Amino acid sequence: MPQGLLNLLTDIAGLSVGHATDLGLGSGVTVIVFDEPATASGTVVGGAPGGRDVTLLDPSMTMQQVDAFVLSGGSAFGLDAAGGVQSGLRAAGRGFAVGTVRVPIVPQAILMDLLNGGDKDWGLHAPYRDLGYEAYRNAAKGAFPLGTIGAGTGATTANFKGGLGSASAVSSSGHTIAALVAVNAMGSVVIGDGPHFWAAPFEEGQEFGGLGQPAHVSADDRAMQIKGLRLTATTIGAVVTDCTLSKPELHRLSLSAHDGLARAVLPAHLPLDGDTMFAASTGKRESNGTADLMELCHLATLVTTRAIARGVYEAVALPYAGAQPAWRDRWA
Repeated sequence: MPQGLLNLLTDIAGLSVGHATDLGLGSGVTVIVFDEPATASGTVVGGAPGGRDVTLLDPSMTMQQVDAFVLSGGSAFGLDAAGGVQSGLRAAGRGFAVGTVRVPIVPQAILMDLLNGGDKDWGLHAPYRDLGYEAYRNAAKGAFPLGTIGAGTGATTANFKGGLGSASAVSSSGHTIAALVAVNAMGSVVIGDGPHFWAAPFEEGQEFGGLGQPAHVSADDRAMQIKGLRLTATTIGAVVTDCTLSKPELHRLSLSAHDGLARAVLPAHLPLDGDTMFAASTGKRESNGTADLMELCHLATLVTTRAIARGVYEAVALPYAGAQPAWRDRWA
């Protein structure tokens, strides 16, 4: 990584990241708050998605910009989190002007973490609106932790604890691009039963252990490893760049992020995954045209791949009996 970068989403100028984590619940919320409305799009490729205001991200829809993205646990209950983020943005005077009213635009994706062993007996109302507001209040620039935090708190994969991961890169034109992903995959992020990540060819330095690739990948290593079929999953995230891109261009960027997901998770985009990737531009640097877009699509694939491996590498097991073990419990 170029000197001075954190290898995190906050390497992008013009945004903040905040988390709310409830270890007893075994769940949490992560929010990306843009300093100013950001042009945005996104795509859903998994077969069992859950989201809020995701349709408005389609390039054919009128709305061009968003105030924030929300990633949350809680399955459909977690959709309340965007309301908490809206409350904070509204209090700050943010939002799309509709006459004398401002409506904060806050697309959200959720992941399924209701069966991870946490205490989900929350009474009449789910806690996610309050967690969303807490994550908004915690949003800050600079370094932030990865793994079992925020939306990654209750995340799991086929064999090891999932988590929140991030990675960044700089294009040949000097544009920064980064990904933030909550890794809650139906499939596996590692090769067979070993410590090596499918993302190994794309690792920068030793950001997820520096183990490289195994000498040989067998047919058994490539065999499908998935969670039990009674569970649903969903890997959710966002790629953001400081390059000025249009909404249709950002739609293409989000598709490239899904390519990164498919490089890091085997198998991906299953009928019981809800894989969703957002994309946004803060517009801090001008684009030089198609060549920039093509390189950023390539880098969107790479930073998403790396972020997913980092999310699992940095995760720790939830603090109760029977919780899924973390990668570091076996291989650190």
